[in-house]
Amino acid sequence: MKIAFIGSGNMGGAMIGGMIKSGKVSPKDITATAKSRETLIKIKKDMGVNTELSNIEAVKQSDIIVLAVKPYVYDEVLMEIKDYLKDKILITIAAGKSISQIEAVAGEDIKLLRTMPNTPALVGEGITALCPNKNIDDKELDVLQDILQSFGKTEIIEENQMDAFIGICGSSPAYVFMFIEALADAGVKEGLPRAKAYKLASQAVLGSAKMVLDSGRHPGELKDMVCSPKGTTIEAVAALEEFGFRNSVIKAVERCSEKSRSM
Repeated sequence: MKIAFIGSGNMGGAMIGGMIKSGKVSPKDITATAKSRETLIKIKKDMGVNTELSNIEAVKQSDIIVLAVKPYVYDEVLMEIKDYLKDKILITIAAGKSISQIEAVAGEDIKLLRTMPNTPALVGEGITALCPNKNIDDKELDVLQDILQSFGKTEIIEENQMDAFIGICGSSPAYVFMFIEALADAGVKEGLPRAKAYKLASQAVLGSAKMVLDSGRHPGELKDMVCSPKGTTIEAVAALEEFGFRNSVIKAVERCSEKSRSM
């Protein structure tokens, strides 16, 4: 199937890169658009995909259209391409843009899959929430899931859960990167070389996440396994609690979800 990316910024680029790296989608089957020729030249050089200045031409050439522009220009771009969406599938990735809002501009008869990916798609470890509209049938949803799983996992959710998903998955790589940076800073403070501190902190986070996923055990149970009586880890945990670690994370997710709802 031919796929068009209308907009090729950070998230669109991560999705394109993940699809290509997986081998499930060939660069020759992807067309990307951007506002400037300079951007298109860079995309073509870096990704090897087809490029188009015209959104309409990209849509005409494709079966699936990924709308990867900023939310504030969604309506403008939808108005531009809506007459060319017949028999095609539109995938949206914007926070705060509901199915009903998209249908109000592009028409209630369009085939629409509302999604929210995250940037680890670029390394094949993304998590993407999926919410199809009534016009997407089961066979089409299976095809779309297979494509989107080329850069990570997918999860079908109710649309009223999308803001929470954005808070804990769509935006959370930024929180995790901050945590890794803080761990590394502490390592440097304690005498580790900077590069080694980043490597060690990153692997510790990766391994811990894998333990949760692979074991199926509660994170609190896994945390308790590391905390020996009067040991080093419980001292660190106590300090995190003292300075409001968990409450800060919860508040961050609440703020993020609230922002998504208000967009």
